[in-house]
Amino acid sequence: MTTAAPLSPTPRTTLTRSRERAATDRAELADVLRETLVAHLGVTVGEGDDAHPVVLPVAIAVDLDGPDEGGSLYLHGSVAAGWLDSVRGRTVCVTATHLDGLVAARSGFHHSMNYRSAVVIGRCRVVEEPDERARALDAVVDHMVPGRAATLRPPTRKELAATAVLAVPLAEASLKRRAGGPVDEPADVEAGGWAGVIPLRTVAGAPEADAWSPAEVPADMAARARALGAR
Repeated sequence: MTTAAPLSPTPRTTLTRSRERAATDRAELADVLRETLVAHLGVTVGEGDDAHPVVLPVAIAVDLDGPDEGGSLYLHGSVAAGWLDSVRGRTVCVTATHLDGLVAARSGFHHSMNYRSAVVIGRCRVVEEPDERARALDAVVDHMVPGRAATLRPPTRKELAATAVLAVPLAEASLKRRAGGPVDEPADVEAGGWAGVIPLRTVAGAPEADAWSPAEVPADMAARARALGAR
């Protein structure tokens, strides 16, 4: 996949409100997904009158060169999960949101939030090919802590049998973002009062070893903590 190819709106991904906030750069979509530690998978489970929507938190990884159209968004799950059969070969929705700021205006109506939000819609497939499964599982670990997978023992057959790896194509997606301060009515600005933004970001603490770890924090963990703002 080339990240230079723009996102092309489809009937399912075209914004219906605040269209000026849409982004069409696939590189920006990839950046938002790469920064996402927990995404949310939306799927319909059950049949007939018992069918109902479920939204689940999932660990993810992004492979822009994956075999799916537009690249692959990998999702990590358990084969024991009750929703697994509901996503096999069906269309799902995966969302990722970064909250960058609380926007306080001079009226309740104009309060807002600064954010970056991605929505991916596609037919979900269960990854069964052994080499792709191995790459995807390593990618999920490295998505959490870059370089970590290479330091770990290989997964056992039992672990592999218990783990589900899903893939959703990145071909159909939308990206929306808001930045900046409040947009107040001129009369409210003239009337006075404070307005502005409280910036937000995810900040890590220092790594905390378990009781059986060596005293020295490994390089991959220290680097990841620093990248997330640990002091």
